[in-house]
Amino acid sequence: MPVTVVVGCQYGDEGKGRIIDFLARNADLVMRFQGGDNAGHTVINDQGRFQLHLIPSGIFNSKSKNLIGTGVVVNPDALLREIDELESSGIDTSGILISNRAHMLLPHHRILDSIDEESRGSHSIGTTSRGIGPAYRDKTGRTGVRIGDLQHPDYLKMRLELQLKQVNLILSNFGKPLVEIDSLIEQCVGWATKLSERIVEPIPLIKDAIQGNQYILLEGQLGSMKDLDWGTYPFVTSSNPTAAFASVGSGVPHHYINDVVGVAKAYQTSVGEGPFPGELLDRIGDRLRDIGKEYGATTGRPRRTGWYDAVAIQHSIWLNGMTSIAVTKLDVLDEFEEIKICNAYQLPGGDIIHYVPDTPVFEKVTPILETWPGWKQPTTHVRRWDDLPQEARSYLERLQELAGIPISYVSVGAEREAMFAV
Repeated sequence: MPVTVVVGCQYGDEGKGRIIDFLARNADLVMRFQGGDNAGHTVINDQGRFQLHLIPSGIFNSKSKNLIGTGVVVNPDALLREIDELESSGIDTSGILISNRAHMLLPHHRILDSIDEESRGSHSIGTTSRGIGPAYRDKTGRTGVRIGDLQHPDYLKMRLELQLKQVNLILSNFGKPLVEIDSLIEQCVGWATKLSERIVEPIPLIKDAIQGNQYILLEGQLGSMKDLDWGTYPFVTSSNPTAAFASVGSGVPHHYINDVVGVAKAYQTSVGEGPFPGELLDRIGDRLRDIGKEYGATTGRPRRTGWYDAVAIQHSIWLNGMTSIAVTKLDVLDEFEEIKICNAYQLPGGDIIHYVPDTPVFEKVTPILETWPGWKQPTTHVRRWDDLPQEARSYLERLQELAGIPISYVSVGAEREAMFAV
């Protein structure tokens, strides 16, 4: 059976959760491989409407296991709230597991995140202030505390003391209350009581799934344009939401991955600061935002909007080795008389480029747009490619031509049944 990775082609919020929910109906194991609770995956199916921040979007298949992988930073309080919300809706959460090697995002990381953002002043990144960056910083600084440490109290205390030496120094410098070790350990005891049964060694679980010929889904968070190395640095996340990192963050050897589905909206959005060529700061952008309900699932912030950027998509396709694209929110374009696609960038000197340049240059490019006729009729009832309006098919065929890989899925609504294979 294949191992499929689902990653974002744009700046996040592409609809990865609903693609995973759709594919997970046949999955045996679904894993989140990076990120934290700073982004939300919205899933709407016959069981209700859900906002998932840490839990893999395969949770609605009661037969699948859902592993929060090693590459994720886990806020235990946020995870427990999410579990409670699912259980209150009648969802079976017994399949939720956590890698013992996933790092913990602790309460002081959120404080440090706010300090970081405030200290940047006019150069702020626009983070969610959920503590993701500081948690990854402690991980790479080797002062991190992992979920599995909850099962080893003496070792946990030693790790917390090491981390708090640096944390309290920063808090003191900014006039913030210091973190009391005893209070933090008390919180950890509570988390251990509630989460210990879900903490697992990931490699035996993954080996059994692969050797048992099971179908595995790897779920990324955010999109390639927010990748720490290949995105619009420094306006990026603190991990790598790319298919190559899926192997690292999950523990699945790379040669088992044979399908990479990139998810892209039929237009584009972004949250936070940084270059965003073709941003629509007019009534068209407002219409896209209002029709598409483009407000952050985690923060509620309005998203920046723009036409589909084929150059950014090509960038993501190359980086991820994508095998196909799933196009979401096609129905948002139903009311537009004409639709535009960015197919190249123009540099200030007049040169035309077809790649995503580094940030100082990317901030100055002008998108080159081509115009396509809209279809001016609803598509939300469509369940087959052939039933799409001709103009919609032509638009998608152009996206496919620019991508150089096939479109595998199209969604024309938020519900699970509003998506179909091409």
